[in-house]
Order: sequence, then C-alpha cells, then structure tokens
Amino acid sequence: MAGGAGDPAARVGGPMLVGREAQLQVLAALLDEATRHRGGALVVRGEAGIGKSALWAEACALAAGRGMRVLTTTGVQAEVELPYAGIGHLFRRLPEAGGKPGAVEGESPFRVGVEVLDLLSGLDEPVLLAVEDAHWLDRASWEVLTFVARRLESDPVALVLTARDGEDVDRLLAAASLPELALEPLDPASAGDLLDQVAPGLTPALRERVLAVSEGNPLGLVELGGLAARSGGAALLPSRLPLSTRVERTFAGLVGELPAATRALLLVAALDDGDDLDEVLAAASRLEERPVTADDLEPAVVSRLVGVDEQYRLRFRHPLLRSALRQSASPALRRRAHACLAAVVAGDDRRVWHRAAAASGPDEALAADLAAMATRDRHLRAASAALAAMERAAQLSEDPQKRGSRLLWAATMADEQGDVESIRRLLALVDESRLQPAERARLAWFREVYLGTGWSGSTRLRVYNELIDTMRTAGDIELTLESLINISLRFYWSNPDDDTRLEFVRVAELIDAPEDDVLVMCALAQVAPVERGAACLERLAALRYDVDLTPGQRYQLGLAASALGAYELSNAFLTPGVTEARTHGRVGTLTQALVSLAYNAAAAGDTRATVSTATEALALATETRHTTWALQARLQLGQAEALRGNAEAADEIADAAEKIIFSAGMHPMLALTQRVRGVNALAAGRFEEAFWHLHRAFDPGDVAYHPYVRFTLAGHLAEAAAHCGALDELRAVVAGLPPVAERSRSPVLLTGLRYAGAVLADDAAAYEAALAADLRDWPFERARLQLTYGGWLRRRRQAAESRPLLRAAAAAFDALGAAPWGERARTELRATGESRRKPIDAIDALTPQEQQIARLAADGLSNREIAERLFLSPRTVTTHLYRIYPKVGVKSRGELAAMMAERSF
Repeated sequence: MAGGAGDPAARVGGPMLVGREAQLQVLAALLDEATRHRGGALVVRGEAGIGKSALWAEACALAAGRGMRVLTTTGVQAEVELPYAGIGHLFRRLPEAGGKPGAVEGESPFRVGVEVLDLLSGLDEPVLLAVEDAHWLDRASWEVLTFVARRLESDPVALVLTARDGEDVDRLLAAASLPELALEPLDPASAGDLLDQVAPGLTPALRERVLAVSEGNPLGLVELGGLAARSGGAALLPSRLPLSTRVERTFAGLVGELPAATRALLLVAALDDGDDLDEVLAAASRLEERPVTADDLEPAVVSRLVGVDEQYRLRFRHPLLRSALRQSASPALRRRAHACLAAVVAGDDRRVWHRAAAASGPDEALAADLAAMATRDRHLRAASAALAAMERAAQLSEDPQKRGSRLLWAATMADEQGDVESIRRLLALVDESRLQPAERARLAWFREVYLGTGWSGSTRLRVYNELIDTMRTAGDIELTLESLINISLRFYWSNPDDDTRLEFVRVAELIDAPEDDVLVMCALAQVAPVERGAACLERLAALRYDVDLTPGQRYQLGLAASALGAYELSNAFLTPGVTEARTHGRVGTLTQALVSLAYNAAAAGDTRATVSTATEALALATETRHTTWALQARLQLGQAEALRGNAEAADEIADAAEKIIFSAGMHPMLALTQRVRGVNALAAGRFEEAFWHLHRAFDPGDVAYHPYVRFTLAGHLAEAAAHCGALDELRAVVAGLPPVAERSRSPVLLTGLRYAGAVLADDAAAYEAALAADLRDWPFERARLQLTYGGWLRRRRQAAESRPLLRAAAAAFDALGAAPWGERARTELRATGESRRKPIDAIDALTPQEQQIARLAADGLSNREIAERLFLSPRTVTTHLYRIYPKVGVKSRGELAAMMAERSF
C-alpha cells in the first residue's frame, strides 16, 4: 500500500531521517522477517548524534504499523551498576511477564536469558524489542539481550539496539557477534537539506560554518543549527572541542537556562536508577533543602527536555541530556545527589548502591556492607550481583590488602559466571605488592589461567604448596580450601614429581577443615589418586545420596570421582549439578561440568553422550571465551569421532589440539591427543599404529606420558596388541599396573586390566572370569570382551558358542555409536554362518543439538523444560522437533520415546 506504515520511504519526512532511506529499508526487512517467525537482531551504531534515536523511533513506528507489540527501554549511565535495570524496564509493563524476567536481582544473565526466551515464546503476536543507547545498559542486561539475540531464529521477534561508537562498544559488539548497521555522517547534500529544514535563512557564511562544524552529524546540525539561528556564530565557540563534547555542551547550555530547582531535579533524575517521579521529587527536595514539586519540572517539560506519562514516569527526550547533566555537575554535587537518593529509594540493595556512589573516598564500613551483600548474594546464587557488589567493595576498601583480597574474590565470582573478560579486568587492578603471601598464590593461579602468562606446569607447584600451608597456619580455612581445590586440578595435569605431590598431601591432611568438608578429599583424589584413591572412593560412595550437598560440592565430588576413574559415580554427582547450574545460570560451572561429563562418556566409550555434552560445552566455552575448556571439549569430541569411525574429523581435532598444547606448553595433555589418534587408528584397523600411539601415554620418558590418563587406555592398548601381535610389549607395559590398581581401586584401570589379562592369558577361563565381573557401568568394555572372546571361540570352531557373544557385542556397540566395533562384530558373526545387518540408526543423521533435544523429549521433558536446560526458546525447541520427527521416521513424542528406548542397552 503506497504511503502506508510498512513503506519506509513514506516516513522519511522527519528532519532527523533525511538521507537514511537505505537504513530504513534494512529495518523494515528485519521487521518483515520477524512477522514470518524468522526473528533476528540488528545493532544500529554510530557516533553521538548520528541519528540512532531517530531510526530507533522509526523502527518502533514501523513495527506498530505492522501490528507488532513494541517493548522499549533505554540504557542510562546511572544504572550501569544495577544488574538487570534495563531488562526490568523493558518487560516490567508487560502483563504476561508476571514479575519476570530478572525478578531476582543479580540472577545470572544466562538464566534470565532463558526466562526472556520463554516469555517471548509465550506471546501471541510478533514483537519488537527496541533498546536505545545499549552502550549505557548495565552489563547484565547487555549479556541477556545479546544471549537472546543469538537465539531468535524461530521466534517472531525483532531486536533493535542502538549503540554509540567507542572502544568499549567495539569490544562488546565484537564479543556479541550481532549484525550491525553502521550510521555514517550525512553526505554534504543531505546535510545541507537537513540544515535548511531546521534552520532556514542562515547567512551563507554561518550556514557553511554549521555544516563544517557538524561534519554531517544530524544532531549537531539540528542543535547547532538552531542555536546559530537564535544566537549567531558565537554559539558555536570554542571551535576546537570534539563534536561529541560540543553536542553535550549544547545540551548542558539548554539546561543551564532553567531555574535552579529544575536543574537539581533533572540532575537527580539523571542519576536515579528508576523513573518514578515521586522518588525523584523527594530526593531533589533533600538536595535543595526545600520542597521541590512537579511544578518545578514544568520548565523542562515545556522545553521538551523531558516528558512525564500517565503513570508519573519521567523520561528524558534524549539520552545525551543525562550525559550533559552528569558532566556539567561537579563531583561533589553528584555525590550529594546520590546521597539524597540513598535516603529515599526503596530496597536495601538500591540504598547501598547509591551510598556507594555517594562515597567520596575509601569507606571501610560501606565496603564491608557491600562485601557482605556480595557474600550473601553468592550464597543465594545471585552471582552477577555479588560480582558487582564485591568489585565496588574493593574500590571502597581502606586496607590495600582487603582491597586485593576482595578483587580476587570478585574474580572467583566472575569465574562461576564464565565471565573471562571481567576476570582479566579485575586481575589488572590487583596490586600484588600489597597482598599477603597466601593471596599471591591465588593471583598467580588466576593470571596463569586467564591472562595467558604461560603454563607453569609443575614448576610452581612447590611454591603453591608453601603458600597453601601459609594460609593454613594463618587460620583462613575458607581461603585455604578454595586455593587447595583450585591447585589440585593443575596437579592432575602437570605430572609433578612424587615429592611435590606428597608434600601437597601432607599439607592438605593438616588442614583443620569443618567436619562436613569434602574439598580436602576432592583435592586428594586429583593429586594422589593412587595413594589415596581407595579411601576417597569409599567416601565418595557414601556421599552419593547425600541430599544436603551444595551445587559446588557436587561439582567437586564429580571431578574427584572422574579423576579416580569412577565415571558412573562421577556422573551421579555431576548430572544434578548440571541441572542446578542451568537453573541458576552459573555458566562457568555448567561449562566445566559438561566437559567433565563429556570426558567420562568418552572414556567409557559412549559416543552419543560424548557428542551431546561436548557440543554444548564447546558452544558455552566459546561464548564465554574460555579457551582451556573449549580445548578440552574439542578433545572429547575428537575421541567420539574416532570411536564412531570418522577418521578425518578425529585427525583434524587431534592435529589442531596438539598445536595449541605445544604452543602453551601443556605437554601432559598430549596424552589426550594420543588417545584420539590411537583409537582412530584402532577403529580403522591400523593396529600396530594404534598400539604405538597409545603406548606413548604409558612411557614415562615420552612427552605425552600421563600417569592417570593411561589408566583409561589399558583396554585400547590391549586390543591393539592382540591384533598386531605386540603381546610381549603389552605384557611389559601392564606388568607394573596390577599393584597400582589394587592400591587405588580405580574402576577404569581394574576394568582395562581384566581385558588385558584375558588377552594375554589367551584361554577361555580368563575370558569367562573377565566377563563374570560386574560390568554394568562399562558397556563398551563388556562388548569388547564379548567381541574378542567370540572371535577367539570362532577361530577354535566353536561357532555356536560365539554367536550369542557376538550378537550382544554388535548390539551394544551400535547403541553406543561405536560403528567400527559394531561392524567387526557383524563380520565375525558372518564368519560363523550368521548374517546380521547393520541397523539403520536415523539418530546419527541428526545434528548434535537435535540429538540432545530428541533425547530430552524422549525422556518426557516438555518443550519449555528442554528450552530451560539448553538455553533456547521453547519455540526453537518446537521447530527442531518438527524437523527431527520426519528425519527419524516418527510422528509423535511417544513414538520418539519408543524408538529411543529400543536403542538403549
């Protein structure tokens, strides 16, 4: 319809939209796609005054003309310290929100993001989320919106954000990876047209000067052109100010003409974290020390600087006015205004935040209040609010040592959130010289992990031992335990000498930990899995059904069980911990737990579980920019690809990982690349090559040696040896392992040695004894025993006895996704005279995310529950299921569940 609301060209008449026809067409296309359930996002960016607000308003008008619901919010500088202020403004007037998202201030951005996706999926109409001045959003709201923006593929939702150019914005947008629409200054002809509209009749000289000073900036043309028309050329001095400063100075000049009470009221409103007029009036009255009423706001309303709606909410005409007010007010006046706000705002947390903004210098009492808030919020799982509070507490700390300690605790909280950028920023603020020796260990650890100072391996472990002992003797048990558990994972991947390891054990066992503490035991399981393995396994088994464990304890217990090779027990701790981490949005902890689950599945030979968990872990590690966990996730995927027979993919992962490992000096992790290469060769039938790839992890003189990863490879090594005739070499390798297995009681080592023992014994009794062991938690190893024993029987012309074993092996390998082993079992069956066709498993045709969704749907979870687990919108889950059903040949959830049940073993 010509000239209708859907026609961008019909709405270019406003002065700020001159020369923006192409940009309007891009916005219109985005909105049209959203109405077709193909949602998307766009960041409109440019310098101050370039016309972002005008395009934002036009997007809102175009959306309304299309029948879309329009939800808006504006980022304000005063709210940058208040988590979810922007999200709260965006959704609080939406009846369907019901108090969400962000009802719990400080909740994880990822958790709130799921709530937003869930909320949007429940709306019955297309929606435009219009966010103005996103560069002034609080960080939590920014993380939520960018998280949502990347997941709108199947929702009728358009997200339009405006952001001012700057280095900080460049970093934010680079990390967010959202489509951008950059606004450039108007070309000379369009700039002249705009100036002639807003300031007709300027003398040629003054007109040229306005054009030159504005440099094509629409806001500069409008504001400076108007001033030039009213005041002449003097209004443009001083001419050497940067444009953004000149424009802000223009706004400040407009405010400067208002009455004192109005200026005070506007300053308070600019600094307020809310928009309630009564609240602003109460604080302004305190600031002026006399009653300030709504009448005092009238001059600003008449000047069109602000507006007040029917609910008495105050809104600035342009966000630049907030900046001008803040910049033109002295620091002392700003602090007074914050103090007045602190006296009138509702809610203890808001009050503390304004008190903090009002503080003129270090204030240990206030710092202690903020630190206490941070600790409380951390225990309440509001980790992002805890992070912001602890960081401000550090800024206000009077004691330099406490300041450093609080910065390190803030970094720990950021780690739980998966916020690597905040960790790096916080560590840069720490003055190492003012830390106690005990704190320096934590700083060194964080710097090594997050600042790329180089993998120290085992070289610093003795120093860490000494510093942890210093913490212990100083009586700071919480800090001691936190440091102990952090360093233990480094011990596991560093191959330290026995003296260093046993010194760690000595220090750990001297800690006077609380009676219900599990961290010492978890650390010992990773540092001394042989010497303390049996005792740790016994305690882990006793804790398995303890309902009082915290999410953090569950995660550490899961790591400990995994380090001991008790993967089923590890999963029992990690799986509920993953659910809790999803629920509370602790994405850092969630990522690490998923990597651990993927490691367990890969070590146990379950390719489907490996792909599912490792794919999600890799996506989250990439999104949070945690390179070490991303590397670990890729290595687990490499192992899965090897087990599935995808040789090229496995080799590519191993080669890429090896380059990273060598570059970083993380040599013990080469055992994982050799695991991928060895199993890859084993799957392809290159048995001698497989043997020597795997052998490297068993050779103490090899750079790829790992004293505990080798426990997971005993079965693979024995299988390779059996096929290539390297039995003498195998016997030499495993000769010293039975005493280790007996002492540690490592389930994975005991299981691998049973298979190796049967291969070396080469008799029926040995195979029967190995199969008689409890292998319920080891389906791959049981199937490998059945395959090897079945083949052994067939070669001795006992075909009838071999067939049940080979059938069971083929079924188990197919269920696990270990295609090469399943095909070997069928080959052996054919040699016995029985033909068994490979089942067509449509699940393998699904993407990893589709497999995840199919598995959860078959388990009975609703679309909303699946969406919450995978950080997707329910609509996206529905779309995936509609794609999954025809791929696997089913028509309903019930049929999907039945098909998935048939694949179980």
